[in-house]
Amino acid sequence: MAHRPYVMWPDKRLRAVAAPVEAITDEVRAIWDEMIEAMETMPGVGLAAVQLGIPMALAVVDASEKRGQAIRMANPEILHASVQLREHDEASPNLPGVSAKIERPRAVTVRFLDEHGIWDRRDFVGLWATSVQHQIDHLQGKMYFDRLGKVKRDMLLKRAQKLAR
Repeated sequence: MAHRPYVMWPDKRLRAVAAPVEAITDEVRAIWDEMIEAMETMPGVGLAAVQLGIPMALAVVDASEKRGQAIRMANPEILHASVQLREHDEASPNLPGVSAKIERPRAVTVRFLDEHGIWDRRDFVGLWATSVQHQIDHLQGKMYFDRLGKVKRDMLLKRAQKLAR
């Protein structure tokens, strides 16, 4: 199964806040399947629906070593974040060829609708936590480089622009 193309930066859709999901339907499940396919093709550890141009608050995360452990989330929200931070090199298929070291809370507690339409609450640590936060940022119209200072952000975007030529 092929997935939709990634929306490329600076497409305005990447700055829009995703619409909340009212119910988990077969259509939503099919979108999650497509998102997992796209995430595995990258390969990556997470994907938000907006990255494929789908304006819904859907995300998938799989930071497992053996893969095939994807967590499907609708309307994810962070309830608690640890004070301890963790630095990780982050990137996005929406802005290929560049990455940046981003500091985020090492652990988060997240509430979301699961694939059965039931509210779940999970603790994520390490790379799982980083990826969940990265996807939630996407759903709120933010890119990882928004967490950089102006000079570093401008340098990264210039480098990406050069690579795109």
